[in-house]
Amino acid sequence: MGDTMKGLKRSHYCGEIPTSGEVTVCGFVQKIRDLGNLIFIDLRDRTGIVQLAFNDNTDRIIFEKASRCRSEFVLMARGEIKPRESVNKEIKTGGVEIIVSDLRVLSKAETPPFEVANSDNVKDELKLKYRYLDLRNPHLQQNLITRHKIAKVARDYFYENNFLEIETPMMIRSTPEGARDYLVPSRIHEGMFYALPQSPQIYKQLLMISGYDRYIQLARCFRDEDLRADRQPEFTQIDLEMSFVDIDDILEMGEGFVQRLFREVLDVEIPTPLPRMTFADAMNKYGSDKPDTRFDMQIQDISDISAKTEFGVFTSAIENGGSVRAIVAKNAAATLTRKEIDRLTEFSRGIGAKGLAFIRWVDDEPSCSFSKFLKDGQLSEILGALKAEKGDVVLIVADKNKTVLSTLGALRLKVAKQLDIIPQGYNFLWITEFPFFEYDEENDKWLAMHHPFTMPMDECIDMLENDKGNVRAKAYDLVLNGTELSSGSIRITDFELQQKMFRLLGLTDEEINAKFGFLVEAYRYASPPHGGMGIGLDRLAMIMCGADSLRDVTAFPKVQNASELMSECPASVDTKQLDELHIKIK
Repeated sequence: MGDTMKGLKRSHYCGEIPTSGEVTVCGFVQKIRDLGNLIFIDLRDRTGIVQLAFNDNTDRIIFEKASRCRSEFVLMARGEIKPRESVNKEIKTGGVEIIVSDLRVLSKAETPPFEVANSDNVKDELKLKYRYLDLRNPHLQQNLITRHKIAKVARDYFYENNFLEIETPMMIRSTPEGARDYLVPSRIHEGMFYALPQSPQIYKQLLMISGYDRYIQLARCFRDEDLRADRQPEFTQIDLEMSFVDIDDILEMGEGFVQRLFREVLDVEIPTPLPRMTFADAMNKYGSDKPDTRFDMQIQDISDISAKTEFGVFTSAIENGGSVRAIVAKNAAATLTRKEIDRLTEFSRGIGAKGLAFIRWVDDEPSCSFSKFLKDGQLSEILGALKAEKGDVVLIVADKNKTVLSTLGALRLKVAKQLDIIPQGYNFLWITEFPFFEYDEENDKWLAMHHPFTMPMDECIDMLENDKGNVRAKAYDLVLNGTELSSGSIRITDFELQQKMFRLLGLTDEEINAKFGFLVEAYRYASPPHGGMGIGLDRLAMIMCGADSLRDVTAFPKVQNASELMSECPASVDTKQLDELHIKIK
């Protein structure tokens, strides 16, 4: 059996001890240095590391106990703080050590499957299987502490701005929100299912109708969709809704939050108001509705010049309603060799483009992949229009606008990473005036780009039936360094306009009633104008921690196939449980 804590009580955390006096600390053994007549133990807790020292003056029983300690043992130690002979500037307590007078081994550990404090080269699968060990890593602990601070600042800020924190249900009616629902079978109601919420959208709108004019919730959300580095099947969003507001009010509230958050957590000042850019400008300049604006390399339209060439790829794209556009990678010719450009060409084809034209200017005369189709002076005209110079590489795509912009947007990011030209910092950006509809070429029909309660811009209401391609929504996203942090909109609160919207989306009365009946009914009893947004807490924490994946800011994350390796879930259940739920597995 291990020792007990009887008679001792922790007085300080390891990373927060004073410079003198007697202290009692607790933690995990990180490292032991046994020098025969001297033993040093690095003791670790979530605040940092302190060195425990045992010497010739230490009680022999205590000294022998220290000599038997191993990595990850849980210890409690009391002693006097003394200056260290060799200062360790790498840790906060590196100038002092604790001369131990009482040592308790509270729990012994078997040899761990990997070294907790040095797990960078350990396979992710092993670390996730033993997640409780990996979570002892100081780096991950600091990430989770930062996440905690984000949540605290969110609550403090919104409480101070008169928001009410109200919980909404975790088991709800299945409603379409763009991704698959996670379903929960009902034992009592045979053949019926609850759904886990993809967001609290409908409930927070009902709260506005109910008169709770400022709502906030750190809401758990669930989406059964394919995973990636910045997506988990369950996540948290800082969810808010406000009544008697328009777009500016909501955006200003969001700006105040991020300004305070970065100041308090990172000591970084974010200037406000944050810049705004319409969806159309973002796509035309950056090929993305979540552009990373920390570097330039904007997309430029060279269709007018290209139309005068004899290059069929260019001219046919323009004749078919498309365009020819380019990005200029400054001083990139040494890095973007012909071999690298071939790789970029394959990358472009892999994401939908037919090919990639280029101009690479290394020597006095630029090398151009389509030079034989150019008349005298046309290459110079293209280079002049693009402000390209010796040492630059020009990458050109010709196709339908949607393909051109998305391809160049992806190339822009890929090339910037290859060139290592993305500076550190935090570039926030609001994207506004999203299209209301998007055209589905495969099925030849217009689809809603947002949930069906999104309000069109006032000047676009008359276009809803006859000019869908030009209808813009009162919808907005908050983008940080190329990552979408938040999405929101002003909501439709007029009953007749909402009914019209449902009809335009092709919903029958039966479908409307089945999917949204209770909300539509609520609008019959009047609703204040309202809108809101949901800010992704996980993604925010990922960026603020400088992490590469949501796994690094989530305590117990899922992997690519949505399983959790430590507890081995999902898992099968016994027949009795299935029978109670009236479910049979085929």
